[in-house]
Amino acid sequence: MPVQIAVDARARLGECPLWNVDRQEVFWVDAYNHRVHQFNPATRNHRFFNVGDVVSAIALAGENRLLIALRDRLAFLNIDSGEVTPFYQFHFPYPDTRCNDGKSDSKGRFWIGTVSEAPKQAELYRYDPDGSIRVMETGLTISNGLGWSPDQSTFYLTDSIQHQIYAYDFDVEAGTIQHRRTLIDLSDEAVEPDGLAIDTEGNIWTALWNGWCVACFSASGEAIKRINLPVQRPTSVVFGGSELTDLYITSASVGLSQKEIQQQVNAGDVFRFATDSRGMASFVSSIAE
Repeated sequence: MPVQIAVDARARLGECPLWNVDRQEVFWVDAYNHRVHQFNPATRNHRFFNVGDVVSAIALAGENRLLIALRDRLAFLNIDSGEVTPFYQFHFPYPDTRCNDGKSDSKGRFWIGTVSEAPKQAELYRYDPDGSIRVMETGLTISNGLGWSPDQSTFYLTDSIQHQIYAYDFDVEAGTIQHRRTLIDLSDEAVEPDGLAIDTEGNIWTALWNGWCVACFSASGEAIKRINLPVQRPTSVVFGGSELTDLYITSASVGLSQKEIQQQVNAGDVFRFATDSRGMASFVSSIAE
């Protein structure tokens, strides 16, 4: 089946799609419009919450709430009331730094990267259910797409500006990463890997910013295929649907000229593509207020 428009969201910077298996709904953010979106494919019901600040990442955090990453804070969003409750304030070591992509791991820990204006000033953090926070990686510029292999032995992290996706050895019990190596190098192309998702076979699906497509790579980093899109700036992906075989793709219109937007009127929309692969359900945060 061809790529379909799931939601004509017209986001400035759509990011971090998240599938809720229990609700059979997809959530995502429009970072610069300060919105968290909620869409039910069965009913076509679509709404959004204005959270009052740049919002870059979301994670499941219970039946009726999400963990959200704001510019320099972590907070909970109650999706019944729309109430935003901050619970952690970052104090970044460098100015002009903000939160970027993030996900929960299987132990309920929340991993959140940052983006910096200056090269190699961004970091990757791990916020634990006991309220402690640790710096897990430094020397990044745009900490982006992250995820885990199906057996949880490998952790993936993207530095978009370096055009690379890294792999690390991951200790699921300790929550540690080590032995970084470049798994996917796209530096010979004018594209930037952005958000990613892993399927049950261990394949890595990544949105290619400025690439007009989503690319799929094997666990060893070999190119498998690309899914062409009608927009220049896809941003992230998640597997959804009743069988976790539908790939939901967010996109952006930010930075495009008026002429470019007129040529790609669906920039900022959310797309859906039926795959032959099956994704893995998103992990739930164990962090309490």
